[in-house]
Amino acid sequence: MANQTIEQCSSEIEQNQKKKDVTEDPETFSCMLQPSPAHSDPNYIGVRRLLLFRKAQSGVLRRKDWRCNGKGYVAYRNFINRPDNWLNSQIPSRTSTPGTSGRWISSPSQLSLALEVESWAGSRDIRESQTLSHAVSFGTTLSHAVSIGTPLSQAVSLGTNSSDSEHPRRKAEPAYSFVGMHCIFDECKSMVTVIKFGHMSSDILAYGATDGTITVCTVSEPPSIMKKLTGHSKDVTDFDFSLNNQYIASSSLDKTVRVWDIPNGLCIRVIYGVTSQLCIRFHPVNNNFLTVGNANREVSVFNFSTGRLISKIVVDSEVPALDYDHTGQFIFCGDAKGSIYSVKVNSHQGTLSRTNRTRSMSKRKSEFTTIQYRTFSLMTQGPVLLSLTRDGSLCIFSVSPELQGYLTLRCSLQLAPRLHSIRASFCPLLSLEKGEYIVIGSEDAAVYFYDLTRPKNTCVNKLQGHGYPVIAVAWNHGENLLASSDFGGTVIVWKREKTKQKR
Repeated sequence: MANQTIEQCSSEIEQNQKKKDVTEDPETFSCMLQPSPAHSDPNYIGVRRLLLFRKAQSGVLRRKDWRCNGKGYVAYRNFINRPDNWLNSQIPSRTSTPGTSGRWISSPSQLSLALEVESWAGSRDIRESQTLSHAVSFGTTLSHAVSIGTPLSQAVSLGTNSSDSEHPRRKAEPAYSFVGMHCIFDECKSMVTVIKFGHMSSDILAYGATDGTITVCTVSEPPSIMKKLTGHSKDVTDFDFSLNNQYIASSSLDKTVRVWDIPNGLCIRVIYGVTSQLCIRFHPVNNNFLTVGNANREVSVFNFSTGRLISKIVVDSEVPALDYDHTGQFIFCGDAKGSIYSVKVNSHQGTLSRTNRTRSMSKRKSEFTTIQYRTFSLMTQGPVLLSLTRDGSLCIFSVSPELQGYLTLRCSLQLAPRLHSIRASFCPLLSLEKGEYIVIGSEDAAVYFYDLTRPKNTCVNKLQGHGYPVIAVAWNHGENLLASSDFGGTVIVWKREKTKQKR
């Protein structure tokens, strides 16, 4: 009996409290008593008004934290523009963000702390977009570099610079920041013309020089030279790794194509030509095919096992650069007069047939130094092709496989003309960036990073450490190491800064 009496009292108290809450809130009460239009459902009108009121009320409560901590409109805008799952995926640490102490009244909750850090980051981005520059010193990282044959005191300098004329919509990751030199190879005394990492490899590195040698190294601890391949009598113009990284096929100005067995350091096959061999690639699916471009305007396919010629086509000028698409169905060849040819390849028979021709946007007919294909780009949501000519014209084309490899120009950048045959490369994709980043050497002994999608101030980073013009660059498969070579024969492997992966 006592329990029933207690339950009745508690239920009456709850009902009275509910009535009190409704009647003491004049805004809610007036909302419910407003007359509804004629021919309308009163239940629908009442529910709609109540929901609209609650939505406005939630917005007021949402902004309370910002008003009490003295934060402004910019901070609130950055907060509401965040993805819905941002707070669940990442809560920034207060101590990991410099300069936040004493800026605002500290907030007890993790939510307030995260939003405070983001508000500071937004204001910092505005100041950086006004100054258009950002510099980071790496003076202490030289002690971590490993030199082979030359003391580190001979390295000229090490640093990064970045500039940006646009305020990003989100706080971006550091634009390819580096923590220093991973290692240096400087035993070669001739210009290193081409440098590449092994196929799907993060530690095998090879580079060819004008003295006719190809040096194969390992960059894993400790960095060392594995094999030195000697046989060419003139400049090594290009080389390529096989899929299993057991063989290297190289081309040279001595009119020969050579196949090397890397583990044994031996030349196992020589294909003699009548003109300089300028570029070479293994077929990405059928490694029994070798594709070579030469100075006699020819693109030829050879049998890797026998060395016999399978097929060839003739273009309008010598072919200094080419690359396959990832399926092996097309070859993209750049000639010495500013034209790119899309060539259809039969992956079973090795036969070639021309499909399309694209002329460079450059006013002068300049030879290509780089033709590089990439399977996917955030900019085009599909495959793209990178090209660089000696007059400094850097272009990105979208590729249409369904239209026989037709190329469409997407963006371009005009750099200073090059005296040397300097090469460029795509940069690894960043998870949150929609730009198209390119790394390229320069004759001022620096390595530059460009975003071709920015209308102004496309240079986003710069590495200094070489003492001669930088000729070639290459990324490893893990995308954490960048190798660059120069006119004096020095090869520097740069270590990229680790960034937090945002899911």
